[in-house]
Amino acid sequence: MLMRTSKPTRASAADQGVRPISVSLIIDFHSGVLLCWGMATAEESLGSENWSILRTFLPKGWKEMARSTGALRRARDIPDAESLLRLLLLHVVNGYSLAETAVRAGELGMELSAVAVFKRLRASEEWLRWLAEQQRGRQPVAVESQGRPVRLVDATTVSEPGSTGTDWRVHYVVNLANLQCDFFELTDVKGGETLRRIPVRSGDIILGDRIYATPVGVAHVKAAQADILVRLNRKSLPVFDAEGNWLDVLRLFRRMKVGQIQQWSTQVKHPSGGWVTGRLIALKRSAEAARLARHRLEINASKKQKRVSPESWEAARYFFVWTTLADSFLAPGVL
Repeated sequence: MLMRTSKPTRASAADQGVRPISVSLIIDFHSGVLLCWGMATAEESLGSENWSILRTFLPKGWKEMARSTGALRRARDIPDAESLLRLLLLHVVNGYSLAETAVRAGELGMELSAVAVFKRLRASEEWLRWLAEQQRGRQPVAVESQGRPVRLVDATTVSEPGSTGTDWRVHYVVNLANLQCDFFELTDVKGGETLRRIPVRSGDIILGDRIYATPVGVAHVKAAQADILVRLNRKSLPVFDAEGNWLDVLRLFRRMKVGQIQQWSTQVKHPSGGWVTGRLIALKRSAEAARLARHRLEINASKKQKRVSPESWEAARYFFVWTTLADSFLAPGVL
């Protein structure tokens, strides 16, 4: 999922639709579901062959919805829904600027200015959301929710034109049931990624990456009578056994076989004292999956001019999370 803001301003909003948010789609050929569409160039990715493949994944009635949602009100510059979607994907997925998107559109026979592209994007918000919901509905939710809201927390960065670094950070929450962003906050680059800035409701299941795996984040979620599921950060969220002894998770994992899923009852320290109980759940990756994970580690370390530690190299053999979800949420479904 990709979020964009064309004119960054300091803002915070929990209301749906206050700012338009664009959604990227990916094609998963293995499961036969359109999740995203990654394009390379206008000539290659928007060619008739690739476009005809993409259309087979689109839901029934997608052209009609372009008009009923207001995305395609006038056909002066854009003749039909197909042309509009191709235009939007150039900007949303390829990451082209509005000006470059307008130039690429001209190659496809659509004469628009950068401002016109921006207006089309804003008018297409509901249509893009509908497309994403229709495709998402073909797959099960990431976690068997048992009727509870599953909300994914993440953040992305924004750089202003001409900037050499990150200028803004967008913190957001996506409801996985309908793929709608139900909260976001725009901060400067110093705005840290923490669950404390996220409003949590009773019954929520909060999903997050390793950066959100902290005792403070766990306490924030539990204080709202909700549950958390995060990829475990071994340094920021150490886990302990029932007697309060620190657990070396890598030592626990070493007895696992490829493809095996295992879980352990653990606890983490509450910032105010006491403990928060939960489960450590792990899967041992295949050799190929481990190789890919290690390759990503090397790339990230190279960007920071660092070396991958032996512990991180070993940890790449496993996928592991920590959660406060009850045992009724079975380990395979949680992973």
